[in-house]
Amino acid sequence: MPNFFNLPTFTDARDVHVVIETPRGSHVKFAYDAKLKTFVLRKSLLTGLTYPHDWGFAPSTTADDGDPLDVMVIHDGTTFPGVVVICRPIGILRIEQKSKNKPERNDRVFAVPLRSHSGNALKDVRDLTKPIQDELEKFFIATEELEDKKLKILGWEGPGPALSAVVQAAKSFAKNKE
Repeated sequence: MPNFFNLPTFTDARDVHVVIETPRGSHVKFAYDAKLKTFVLRKSLLTGLTYPHDWGFAPSTTADDGDPLDVMVIHDGTTFPGVVVICRPIGILRIEQKSKNKPERNDRVFAVPLRSHSGNALKDVRDLTKPIQDELEKFFIATEELEDKKLKILGWEGPGPALSAVVQAAKSFAKNKE
């Protein structure tokens, strides 16, 4: 199995590769473990809570929290851990996370697969209805609750800032590799 953290971030056409860790509908969170070169069970979610969409990361990136950049892939399908989906970023949810009273950024990028019938029409995450945005925010807050992390939602931004976040995280990864 390849080291998914080191796959290219972008395609030749500058679309983004996303490695799926946790599929839509899952009651547990999976995470890629580079040492084991496999996906491991990270944690169970609160009773009744499931992932609303596929969850993963952009490879060869380092976000502000030191992990690869988080990406939620909005589409009708369900994949499985280890699938690489070619996506177009449509927005970002800016989040500040407090863990052990230390604040850090832990933004979430939203993307749609290039080969998605329903996703083709979605160009900007801010076009999601307010109730859907509210549900997504509550999902992220609830998933961190079991780890005593407190999230502060800073706001939604469109595709430009999302792509910029991916580019910046790819630069941080390259710099850390030197």
